[in-house]
Amino acid sequence: MQYQDPSFAATLLAWQKEHGRHDLPWQNTRDAYLVWLSEIMLQQTQVSAVLGYYARFLERFPTLASLAAAPVEDVMAQWAGLGYYTRARNLHKCAQRVIAEYGGEFPSDPALLAELPGIGRSTAAAIAAFSAGRRAAIMDGNVKRVFARVFGIDTFPGERKTEEAMWARAEALAPSEGIEAYTQGLMDMGATLCTRSSPSCQRCPMAPRCVAFATGRTAELPVRKPKKATPEKSARMLLIVDRGQVLLEQRAPSGIWGGLLSLPELAGHGVQDDAPGDAAVAAAVQPFGTMESLERLRPVLHVFTHYKLHIHPLLVTLASRAAMAGEERYVWLDAAAIPGAALPAPIKKLLLDLLGERAQASMF
Repeated sequence: MQYQDPSFAATLLAWQKEHGRHDLPWQNTRDAYLVWLSEIMLQQTQVSAVLGYYARFLERFPTLASLAAAPVEDVMAQWAGLGYYTRARNLHKCAQRVIAEYGGEFPSDPALLAELPGIGRSTAAAIAAFSAGRRAAIMDGNVKRVFARVFGIDTFPGERKTEEAMWARAEALAPSEGIEAYTQGLMDMGATLCTRSSPSCQRCPMAPRCVAFATGRTAELPVRKPKKATPEKSARMLLIVDRGQVLLEQRAPSGIWGGLLSLPELAGHGVQDDAPGDAAVAAAVQPFGTMESLERLRPVLHVFTHYKLHIHPLLVTLASRAAMAGEERYVWLDAAAIPGAALPAPIKKLLLDLLGERAQASMF
């Protein structure tokens, strides 16, 4: 069979046993809930960033049933700051599906796991391997990097033909025994040795067989996707404060920061534009109350994966507050509740920074 090479798995297993990670909080368990939660959190996120969130999340939702029964707003609040918020919404949906369709027990079949919200092919394989010992191949960014360098794959891994070949290789190399340690070893090798920059080739057990190491191409492989210019957008945000509270808006379930509370915006995330005049700001504020003062705060830059957002906060204090009948998506939040609120990370930082700066002036 093409790509079969038992020595690859044997080398990796020996290295993982001696040098791999063995004491992460989601290891040494067959509890599918704990494994699944960690794998979702680790999607596009480093272990160091996940550790604290993982512990706090389990403290709030110790079981799958408790997660499924919770309001989605509570889930988003626990996730706030971890990024890629679609993961949190899918986490909640997935928990409810497993309760409804599988009696609260995750299936062990990777194909069935992959059909659940937020679980793709690679994540399904990892969950099946770690929770049920199922032989299944993973293919995340770490694996692609290891394969590209060790086997000298010099085409972009995102191309369909290359990705299909990598999957075929991954499936052929996966051992019939020790799949948990093998899978963990691939993750560990990519995260600790075969890193994007400055890989530790001298300590790598694959160095004697690594094409990139032998040919001096570790910096070139894997081949990077051609770069495109990062678009830049701006958002004029109303930071309306009154009597120790700040006005927040519940964002739509989908899209950027979906389902989180945020500051009301004048025109969404758009191209750089001219700053609105005082009269335009007063008109935008009018549904919430009568504007007493306006201060244009320094802009804040937040970088998404696909564009840069220049946030222009407009700090507004009210002379009087208007009743907002029927406007359920708006809420007045006490300043003391800001740290625990389900806010996007840059908005929470903006509010907390302002709270610290203006505390003496009783701005909140």
